[in-house]
Amino acid sequence: MNLTPEQRTIGRENFYNSLGVTRRDVLKASVVAPALGAFYFGYSKLESNPVRTGLIGSGSQGNVLLSESNPDFVQFIAYSDIRPSQIERAKTGDLMSESVVGFLRKYEMTEEQFKRDIQFYEDYHQLLENPDIELVVIALPLHLHYQVTMDALDAGKHVLCEKLMAKEVSQCKEMARKAREKGLYLAVGNQRHYNVLYDNAVSLIDDNLLGDIQHIQAHWHRNNSWPRKQNDEILMEDGQLEFADSWRPSISDADQRIDFEKYGYKSLEELCRWRFYNRTGGGLMAELGSHQLDACSIFLGQVHPLAVSGLGGKYFYEDDREVDDHVYVNFEFPGFDHPQGKNAGTKSNDIVVVTYSSITTNSMERYGEQIMGSRGTMFVEREQEVMLYKELGPDEEALSRPTELTVTGSGSGDPVLTAAESPGAASAGSGWAKETLDGTSRGYREEMEHLAWCIRNPEPENQPRCHAEVGLTDAVYTLTSNLAIRRQQRIEFQSDWFDVESEAVPETDLA
Repeated sequence: MNLTPEQRTIGRENFYNSLGVTRRDVLKASVVAPALGAFYFGYSKLESNPVRTGLIGSGSQGNVLLSESNPDFVQFIAYSDIRPSQIERAKTGDLMSESVVGFLRKYEMTEEQFKRDIQFYEDYHQLLENPDIELVVIALPLHLHYQVTMDALDAGKHVLCEKLMAKEVSQCKEMARKAREKGLYLAVGNQRHYNVLYDNAVSLIDDNLLGDIQHIQAHWHRNNSWPRKQNDEILMEDGQLEFADSWRPSISDADQRIDFEKYGYKSLEELCRWRFYNRTGGGLMAELGSHQLDACSIFLGQVHPLAVSGLGGKYFYEDDREVDDHVYVNFEFPGFDHPQGKNAGTKSNDIVVVTYSSITTNSMERYGEQIMGSRGTMFVEREQEVMLYKELGPDEEALSRPTELTVTGSGSGDPVLTAAESPGAASAGSGWAKETLDGTSRGYREEMEHLAWCIRNPEPENQPRCHAEVGLTDAVYTLTSNLAIRRQQRIEFQSDWFDVESEAVPETDLA
């Protein structure tokens, strides 16, 4: 939705004001909490040494996790990769970026200290043999998640595996069973489960502030249709225009001499641009859509969807990629259960439709989720801000939608959005919320902190928020949506697909 800067400001104020009323005690307490993530997600500072950790895969996502980690909880002591460019980047970081720091800046090391304290292994099996390593963080191409996770669990290591959990639902179930058999933690990197902003947005939905949830629109849009330029010349590759595309990185000189066949790849392009190919990647749904399907499930109380249909194709690119460059899916979820207020224990309606799109030729709305209820609408944009608007009553003008709001009691136990009594009134209760939530983490730091805390406090009740069963659920959503797109048919979800112990999986049941 296109909003003016003033309307966006009002929407943010409405969100903060609502939290200032509905979560007053929580927010006041969190302002003075020593660590916001720990306060919200129920863990504390480690009473012993940080968890000694190895990183397998030091590409873009591996560097994010290294950069976002908290050394008080997770101490990376080793890493593994096969690409010289990524090996060097893990050491030095990106000198043009403050967010990708590498080992030297992360731990304020000299070159000599790095050589002494950080072990590098080209072969990840050797990293797994290191007895000092307790936890392994896996940030590899999708097709490698299953085997490397299984090897790590067999070696007695706890695992944080980046999303998507694996390329096949059957593999996800095997991974979950192996972790249970070994008595080890297996967490999956859907970091929105540790995003404090999302947690507070969900609290307003739980309080029925939006009324009955009718529809959620989620999207992740980018525009790669502009030719890349260098020195005012449009780049050409094999006689074709080369367009901006983060999935098509330039292959550095350092990587040109890699023996790709040694590592099981068909070409250097498949190794470096693995997201392009069906054998190595999962397309837009796995790389982008999985995050937002996970978010929509969180908004709806983590219920399982009933059915999915979809459409996708290569509508723009004419290169050798095998994956779609545009996808559109529709999910049918059961009605949302109201946990609080006068409607507690009831469903909002029989079906909630969730739509998702990911396109590469328009970036107007970038990425986010729009939750539409009978009494209000909430926008969550780029995991960084939330805007809240009251649904119009029959006697209200359309132009009054972005008005300032406050929250009052309805006499029935449910909070209600109402127009502010005077200009500026909506912000009166928002101070605690702003102070608490402005600039909060996207969740990478907290997911690693909490996993480390669970490892140091291995009680049955202490589990990562995105544990193996949750990762399996997200994989079922994503991989089934890919099947629906490929087959151009509506697919109904089976309950056994979500059961770790069941052998039923969509890839064979639908064969």
